[in-house]
Amino acid sequence: MIYKEFTGKTVDDAVEKGLSELGLTRENADIRVLEEGKKKLFGAIKARVEIAAKADVDNVACAEEKEETAAPVIEAAPENATDGERTVVFLEGLFKLLKITACTELVSEAEKVEINVKAANTTAIIGKHGVMLDAIQTLAGAVANTGRDDYKRVVVDCENYRENREATLNKLAENLAAKAIRLGKKIQLEPMNPYERRIIHAALSEKEDVKTESEGKEPNRYIVIVPNNLEDPDAPAIPARTERDRHGRGGYGNRGGRGRDRDRGFGGRNDRRGGKGGFGKKPFNRDRKPSGSGTTGGTSLKSSGDFFGIFLGNSGNTEDKE
Repeated sequence: MIYKEFTGKTVDDAVEKGLSELGLTRENADIRVLEEGKKKLFGAIKARVEIAAKADVDNVACAEEKEETAAPVIEAAPENATDGERTVVFLEGLFKLLKITACTELVSEAEKVEINVKAANTTAIIGKHGVMLDAIQTLAGAVANTGRDDYKRVVVDCENYRENREATLNKLAENLAAKAIRLGKKIQLEPMNPYERRIIHAALSEKEDVKTESEGKEPNRYIVIVPNNLEDPDAPAIPARTERDRHGRGGYGNRGGRGRDRDRGFGGRNDRRGGKGGFGKKPFNRDRKPSGSGTTGGTSLKSSGDFFGIFLGNSGNTEDKE
């Protein structure tokens, strides 16, 4: 399935907008909530959702066929099973115990073990921000590497979630890099797991005007984007989430942050120096410069704070950069 992102004031607004544009109904659409709309003291954060048509008939039929089975019977892998085959058998048993109707397919096990999961309800496999999928991958990695001298990477995917997530992170990296250059300041992203940090590093590795650094300790390790035109090397990095709040809508002397009557002062009645502002009028001090431009800045990557999945699943390969 190919997911498309939509935004709105609330989750319902974003969903209705996406369903209308894609020509889908809630019954035949798979909806993921990326960000719930929030109201802040000044301004608000838009709700973000991803929508795609539900899995094809074959996937649903596969799920329904498995759902008809009685009490879960956990099968053991054959003695001569490969690492990938043993992992697939384990995941099949895991989904039965969790009462998740899904089909597991071994895609490849040459350089790495790749497993794809198909389910009628992809949210049960992926979870919020991919936390469930990361945890499943952790367990799969532990099973596949049991008895091995060298570590073999294991990737568990569901309906191209990894690819879609990578595209989102690449876009985020480009936007924040451009912002860091424009402001001449370092920008600090929220904590990410090693897998997502590697994507950010790779996305900006060929850019000559910025560089990326990883700071902090697991599971709260994060990336800092450093522009070459840095104004003050000793200044702390600007958090990516609060950057939007600082330069977004609202603020003293800027009602709604839309550039209307920026000089009328807080409340729109009286200037701080006693001038007669009034609605739609400038204060008495005509030499006063307008307040903030009101432009919306910053890009937020919300993180669940649970990095159990990828962090442990890649315990044999935790370096951010290749």
